[in-house]
Amino acid sequence: MTSTDIRPFRIDIPQSDLDDLLDRLARARWTRQLPGQGWERGVPVAYLRELAEYWRTEFDWRAQEAALNEFPQFLTEIDGLDVHFLHVRSDDPDALPLILTHGWPNSFVEFTKTIPLLTNPRAHGMESAQAFHVVIPSVPGFGFSAAPPEPGMRPRHVARMWVELMARLGYDRYGAQGGDLGAYVVQEMAIAAPGHLVGVHIDGGIGLPTEADVPTMTPEERAEWDLMQKWQSGVNHHVLLRQAPQTFAHAWTDSPVGLLAWLVHKFDEFSPLADQLEDAVDRDQLLTNVSVYWFSDTAATSSWPMYNGLGDHGFAWPSGQKLVPVGVYAGGSPLMRRLADRDNTIVHWPEGNTGNHFLAMDVPRAHVADIQACFGKIHQARNI
Repeated sequence: MTSTDIRPFRIDIPQSDLDDLLDRLARARWTRQLPGQGWERGVPVAYLRELAEYWRTEFDWRAQEAALNEFPQFLTEIDGLDVHFLHVRSDDPDALPLILTHGWPNSFVEFTKTIPLLTNPRAHGMESAQAFHVVIPSVPGFGFSAAPPEPGMRPRHVARMWVELMARLGYDRYGAQGGDLGAYVVQEMAIAAPGHLVGVHIDGGIGLPTEADVPTMTPEERAEWDLMQKWQSGVNHHVLLRQAPQTFAHAWTDSPVGLLAWLVHKFDEFSPLADQLEDAVDRDQLLTNVSVYWFSDTAATSSWPMYNGLGDHGFAWPSGQKLVPVGVYAGGSPLMRRLADRDNTIVHWPEGNTGNHFLAMDVPRAHVADIQACFGKIHQARNI
């Protein structure tokens, strides 16, 4: 066996680890509820206590583990790191290989609802029959992929690893899809290997203005920019995890309730269109994701995008590139379209789509339909 071999992998959490989790949940020490309404001081005590009790007494990790193991999973070493990935091939001979990259604080669990729709759309009543061979890696430091041992990991490094992974799987031409952290990786994949990507599909994050764009704005665009500044709210995890990720991770690694509170807080902030969090993210899927973080001990190692920076100088929106076509799930304002066109070759910019931040969890059918539409346009443009 060599370091480039692809080895089968199954999730098999030791019973002692599961027993330890349940024991810690049973012995949780609860804080008092602070004055205020709803979520304005953070995750309410009553909500978290009920969710933690559900995690302890009703959530069935073994059933979720078995369901995850229904997807073929593998490990392979790339750049000295073991990379965990799902590889689900379609029976359709015309299926397009597609690599999907999850976000933070998510994991490969983000895509479990969309995998069947992508690989076998006819069987699930999708309007389009476009099928995909699906590859879903766990980003280094997340889930069951090894963590970077040195500082400096950035999306461009992950992108190069994914290019190597697709080559190792025998895919020469393929698409790439991602949101959140994944939106950074797929653009960097296009920059790293434009000859191999037919196109990229991004949930969002392109065309967003920065301070550097202000001098070029019209008065109408400047008014929109001013309004955007008022929308910034919530706990800035980029600042928090850039400054002291190790400090906070001590609590998240020792206390499952602490980890649950932190991840639930961020998922709630990422679900602004939902009346309540579980309207946007299924409870069991949410807890499966939290459990993956807990059992894999990745509360700390998954923070590298924040302390290393998503760009060369800290936080930045995903890089633009005009090397391969780009589609987005939901287009934005004329200002955002102008900036997106400046830096990208946009082929798909729908304006009627809706959904919360983690679309594959929130609106899986709409998300898959949009991916199909995007790559359909790319295919059509290449054959004109």
